[in-house]
Amino acid sequence: MNTELVQAREHFIQGMSRISHFWGFSKAMGAIYGAIYLSPAPISLDELVAQVGVSKGAVSTNVRTLERLGMIHKRIQLGDRKDYYIAETDFWKIVRRVLREREQSEFDQALRTVGESMVLVEELIEGADTEMDVETAVFYSDRMQAMQSFFNSLDNLVAMLIALEDLRSKSVQNLFGR
Repeated sequence: MNTELVQAREHFIQGMSRISHFWGFSKAMGAIYGAIYLSPAPISLDELVAQVGVSKGAVSTNVRTLERLGMIHKRIQLGDRKDYYIAETDFWKIVRRVLREREQSEFDQALRTVGESMVLVEELIEGADTEMDVETAVFYSDRMQAMQSFFNSLDNLVAMLIALEDLRSKSVQNLFGR
C-alpha cells in the first residue's frame, strides 16, 4: 500500500481514538472502529491486532462493546472459523444507539446520585449545629438543584433526539416502504 495512504489511515485511526476517549470510551475502541471503518472487506480480530497495535484480549473486549453499540457487525466467511467484522456506516443509527445506552445508565445514575445528595443536604439544613453549616448546606443545595435541573434538561434533550430519530426512521421507512 502507498506510504501516504498508510499515513492517512493511521492518522484517521488516531483521530478516532481521540474522539472515542473524548466521549468516555477507550482509545483502543475508537482505533478499532477506525480500522474496521476503513477496511474495504470484513476484517478479523488478528488483522485488527496487527493494525491497531493492542493485545488480542483488548481487541476482543472492545469488539464486543462495539457490537453491543451497533457500531460494527459480525460477518461469517464460509470455510473459515474466524469471525470477521464490518463497520456500521449509518452514523445516525450509531448516535441513536449510543445515546440510548448512555442515557439509560449514565443519566439515571447521575440523576439518582444528585437527588440522594440533595436529600442528605436538606436533612443537614434542618439539623445543622452552626450558622456556617446552614450556609454551607444551603450553598450545596443551590448548586445541587442547578445540577439536577441541568441533568433533567439534558435527559429531556437526549430523549427528544432519540424520539426525533425514531420518527425520521419511521418516516423514511413509510416513504420508501422498507
